[in-house]
Amino acid sequence: MEQTENSIKDKAERIRDVIRYIKKFKNAAVVIHLDDRIIDSQLFANHIRDISIIHEAGLRVIIVPGARGRIDSILQKNSCEWTIKNGSRITGEDAMPLIKMAAFDAANIVMTSLAGERLTAVIGNWVRARGKGVISGVDYGTAGEIDKIDAETLDSVLNSGFIPIFPCIGWSLSGRPYNISSVELACQIAQKIKADKLFYLLPNAEISERFFSIPSEIGLSAEGCVPAMNIEELDLFLSANKKADKKKTADLGKDFFGSVVSIAHLARDAVQKGVERVHILNGSLEGTLPCEIFSDLGSGTMIYSADYGRFRAMRREDIPSVLSLIRPFVQKKILLPRTKQSLESQCDDYIVYELDGAVRACAALHIYGREQAEIAGVAVDETCAHIGIGPKMISYLIEKARTISVQSVFILTTQTADWFEKLGFYADSIESLPEARRAIWNPKRGSKVYRLRKL
Repeated sequence: MEQTENSIKDKAERIRDVIRYIKKFKNAAVVIHLDDRIIDSQLFANHIRDISIIHEAGLRVIIVPGARGRIDSILQKNSCEWTIKNGSRITGEDAMPLIKMAAFDAANIVMTSLAGERLTAVIGNWVRARGKGVISGVDYGTAGEIDKIDAETLDSVLNSGFIPIFPCIGWSLSGRPYNISSVELACQIAQKIKADKLFYLLPNAEISERFFSIPSEIGLSAEGCVPAMNIEELDLFLSANKKADKKKTADLGKDFFGSVVSIAHLARDAVQKGVERVHILNGSLEGTLPCEIFSDLGSGTMIYSADYGRFRAMRREDIPSVLSLIRPFVQKKILLPRTKQSLESQCDDYIVYELDGAVRACAALHIYGREQAEIAGVAVDETCAHIGIGPKMISYLIEKARTISVQSVFILTTQTADWFEKLGFYADSIESLPEARRAIWNPKRGSKVYRLRKL
């Protein structure tokens, strides 16, 4: 019976998450960059189906398909030479018709696939570009930079219910075409329209300790992946990964490390210029897009500036969520049972961790005069247990105790002593407890006292 109840609870929670995110992102602007290796993969049809679901859920979708592989192929077949300098392809003027052909071929594949899902997409020339020119003696030829994006026309297309598709071509005022970077184009479109989300979908784009150096300040999932980073954490990540670890990235090819790090830099720029969230997703996984949008921790790595996860005071309307959160810990006899009435009476003592509007962790700071305070009722949702919320919550409460000049902070525990010792707590005696707390200590439960070494 218990297993069935837990199973139903888990399913219900997933459904609640989906409904909550559909409401949250209704009419949100979403820019999706599709690496051309994804377009050529067996999972492309699945990704298109997912994009269709996202669009039908009420999100405003813009697609920027990459064409690097196609351009390479068509230039090779036509014996056109090129070089890559600072991320830009340098070719002669005779190559430009071939580059345009490859770029629009990729866009047409996406448009045709969307039509198969009964969605109307439009390929447009909404990007004004200028030539890079000659830089440090290097003539960049047909390589261009984005000068302007026609946001007004783009908004009109979106309001009509269509999906705009941007090939990696821009035109000058005189109508001259230039080859532009599709990853940079996606970033600038997102900045221009202040997109709610910018997705980069590319093969094997897993930011994990398997392939990268992950600073200890960044939380990891149970699988060792980074589900989310704020700007400060992203800076730590970029500093730690200035060079690839050849042993870690050997199996993924020479471009893998540079591509992910380059996109991480673009993500940083996008978030600082008004894009709410940037997501780096492994396009080799089916369902990665809806999972990333409609669940808390998603399937890839999200980069954000604020308004994702936060600590705040518990409100009375949070009590049902907190009771549900602590129930598994009560069943395991890690926590003592709480009731609605007890939480209401101690409401001011509790904080919660809110993740996109859902309560995912809680804890309390009970004050005993000026001398001592107890951290109690610590619970973190299992889905968030590996991303560092617990230690941050303890630090938050310790800082709160400092601000009111409490001299000492303690906890009582039966099964989590090791965890608290790692956070700087040491074993103490029951006699050290304040009288009011000692009076309700239950010797049958046998909870042990741990005290913070230094407040």
